Amino acid sequence: MNVIRGVIGWQAAGPQPSGAETIQKLCDRVASSTLLEDRRDAVRALKSLSKKYRMEVGTQAMDHLINVLQTDRSDSEILGYALDTLYNIICNDEEEEQDENAQKQADDLGAQFTETFIQDSEHVTLLLTLLEEFDFHVRWPGVKLLTALLKNQGVQVQGIILVSPMGVSRLMDLLADSREVIRNDGLLLLQQLTKSNAAIQKIVAFENAFERLLDIITEEGSSDGGIVVEDCLLLLLNLLKNNSSNQNFFKEGSYIQRMKPWFEVGDDNSGWSAQKVTNLHLMLQLVRVMVSPVNSPGATASCQKSMYQCGLLQQLCTILMATGVPADILTETINTVSEVIRGSQVNQDYFASVNAPSNPPRPAIVVLLMSMVNERQPFVLRCAVLYCFQCFLYKNQKGQSEIVATLLPSTIDANSISAGQLLCGGLFSADSLSNWCAAVALAHALQDNLTQKEQLLRVQLATSLGKPPVSLLQQCTNILSQGSKVQTRVGLLMLLCTWINNCPIAVTHFLHNQENVPFLTAQISENLGEDERLVQGLCALLLGICIYYNDNSLENYTKEKLKQLIEKRIGKENFVEKLGFITKHELYSRAAQKPQPVFPSPEQMLFDHEFTKLVKELEGMITKAVHKSSEEEKKEEEVKKTLEQHDNIVTQYKELIREQDAQIQQLKEQVSSMSSQNEQMQTTLTQQLSQIQQHKDQYNILKLKLGKENQSNSQGDGSQINGLQTEELTQLREEVEELRKQHSLLQTQLSEKDTLINTLRSETMQAVEGSAEGSDNTELLKELEALRNQIQSQSAEINQMKAERQELLRRAEAGSSDAVSGSDGSLDAAKMAELDSRLAAQTAETERLKEEAKSSSETRADLEQQLASATSTVAILQTEKSKLQTEVQESKKEQDDLLMLLADQDQKIHSLKQRLKDLGETVDDEDDLDARDQTDDDEEDDEDED
Repeated sequence: MNVIRGVIGWQAAGPQPSGAETIQKLCDRVASSTLLEDRRDAVRALKSLSKKYRMEVGTQAMDHLINVLQTDRSDSEILGYALDTLYNIICNDEEEEQDENAQKQADDLGAQFTETFIQDSEHVTLLLTLLEEFDFHVRWPGVKLLTALLKNQGVQVQGIILVSPMGVSRLMDLLADSREVIRNDGLLLLQQLTKSNAAIQKIVAFENAFERLLDIITEEGSSDGGIVVEDCLLLLLNLLKNNSSNQNFFKEGSYIQRMKPWFEVGDDNSGWSAQKVTNLHLMLQLVRVMVSPVNSPGATASCQKSMYQCGLLQQLCTILMATGVPADILTETINTVSEVIRGSQVNQDYFASVNAPSNPPRPAIVVLLMSMVNERQPFVLRCAVLYCFQCFLYKNQKGQSEIVATLLPSTIDANSISAGQLLCGGLFSADSLSNWCAAVALAHALQDNLTQKEQLLRVQLATSLGKPPVSLLQQCTNILSQGSKVQTRVGLLMLLCTWINNCPIAVTHFLHNQENVPFLTAQISENLGEDERLVQGLCALLLGICIYYNDNSLENYTKEKLKQLIEKRIGKENFVEKLGFITKHELYSRAAQKPQPVFPSPEQMLFDHEFTKLVKELEGMITKAVHKSSEEEKKEEEVKKTLEQHDNIVTQYKELIREQDAQIQQLKEQVSSMSSQNEQMQTTLTQQLSQIQQHKDQYNILKLKLGKENQSNSQGDGSQINGLQTEELTQLREEVEELRKQHSLLQTQLSEKDTLINTLRSETMQAVEGSAEGSDNTELLKELEALRNQIQSQSAEINQMKAERQELLRRAEAGSSDAVSGSDGSLDAAKMAELDSRLAAQTAETERLKEEAKSSSETRADLEQQLASATSTVAILQTEKSKLQTEVQESKKEQDDLLMLLADQDQKIHSLKQRLKDLGETVDDEDDLDARDQTDDDEEDDEDED
């Protein structure tokens, strides 16, 4: 108050200034004061007035407060006052007791100020920057202000934060703050931030949110924790619900395994606190989010598998069978177990093996069904049990057969209560809700299972003493005709429609009772009230199924007669109109939305989710079937038969094509293997040719080098040696002569190797030509086979002619005794002569073909012999080739040894020459020595001639 007095000036007398005037002066002081203390005092005064004069402070001071946030960043105290003031004018305080109009005006005012604040996106960016300040007086009011902005204008603020650099990352740092107040308010901020924004949800998830939140839940005591655990669970629900990417990330990060300790409930379950009930309820919802039926089937199946493997399903079943668990937790646990086992065969089998801790032990399914048919149990609990039973039977033919088996006479145990007995008891009890639940549960045991539909026809019920038993099908129709409650009749009609759908045997059993069809036609044709319209529509559906799946085994109730009955008693248009009453009912669309049966009251429990699918499938088919004439049906049957024949033909061709594809694949594999072998042979041949060429090159190089060395040696020998010892010179010449001999020997060996290589090449070419002859041999074999076929056909023709000739001869002999048939005999003789000539020609042709076949056989034998010889030649060549490769390797090794020896000799000669030079002798080169020797030889020849 002293601050305000200092602003406006204290006056002992006169009128006091209004709140708006005071706020105006404070705003002027904030804008014009040069001293930081003055501005801080003015902002503090605005904060104290912001709740009482919210409208005035918001309209006059918002710009000045934002300016303070921008300019006075160095003073945390004034920043805290400014942020608190902005929070007071933007936040809608819901704790104050206000009437609806006042609260609505406050909400509108907060939304208006929020819109003003976020008109410039830089204001939100500035606020995000201030959140990096560690000072408590800045960070905490900043978190609260941003939370209020998100509550009032969530979508707009989310968009600004999303495009702000590192905006979400800055907010995630709040979870790591050591001050619990900031961390807890940061949780509330992230809850508002992640609402209905998949992009922000993904960013928050990949900022390691799951790890941090699960750590906080563990630190706070899991289900026994306080409100912080609840806030963490709400944030997890925001991140995972309807976000397949985050769900997959949660599963892949092995976070499902960390949920198991949440559900470890002790033996003493008395005294559950309200907070624990809330926490456990949210934990169960989190499990359901991961396995919700609206998720993709693959993701749901993967999560179900993980929950079974880590023991989470077992833990939930433990809670399910525990005592002292609150009713709402038990209901939610049943719903959670339902979705964990829905469509998963492994989980369904495990659930079937769970027993309740009773004496004697009873299966969990039986215990749950006892609750479902007990009218004293809460309505939501009964709905949950029904949902659990439906999920247990969903795509579970094994479970369906087990349930139906408990109804069959051969498996009924009088000493124990079975699921089938409970269902029958509920089906015929006085409670209409039990009738409906039992009928729907039994319908799910027959869903898409033709075998169990036929098995259920065997069930016999004993109605009273002294009367014969009646079938379950007949008892259901008897209850229908007795005019029970609408809910009971709707449940029984849904059971009957599901039972006889796509089951001609069940349709025949239903029509065999002479009272059923008149009852249905009477129900459909009557003009009843609004409540009875649904029953009329279901009766029309049941009668339509009897038409569509009728196999015409009963003469009185064939398809055509039933349609005539509808046309006479009801009228086709009226029948279709009554059939349409089902889908037009307001509760039909609600039940079609999701599998779980959720109803506000027992009276509205009329439709089952799976039954809505069946109605949608059958309505159009039945309408077409009713309007079709007998001729159209005959045509359709003919078309069906034709299509079946075509399908059989197509199936045969498909099998033939599969066989041919297999053969083609085998041939392709053979061709591929032969091609690879051919490539390997070509590669090997290329490598050998390259090696031979290398050896030739090395040989030529060695030859040139030896020639040069011989020339140099000859020049050295021819020089005049003065003062050299005779013995050393003689020894040197002997060594040189030995080297020459080795050189000549090496040349001889190399020439032999070249000759052998050329021989191998020529033989290889002959082998290739032999393989070409083999292909010609194949063509000759084909021609020989064609000739054989031709011979066989002509032999058959000859045999036919011989048979005709024998017939003519027989006729001629028979006609010779009859004088009247003389002219016929002459004709037969002429025909016989013609046949003889043709037979002779064919015989000659046959002889000629036999000769050709014989010559072809001889040619074939020669070709086979040539092929065998060529094959043996190739084998010999391969052997010689391997030997040659070995010899080439040895020759290469010998050449390397010779080169080493020549190098040693060259070094030795050089050392001897050096010794001669050291002794003072003149040493000439080898070329001079050779020339001198040649001159001496010429002189000796001249002397001999003289």
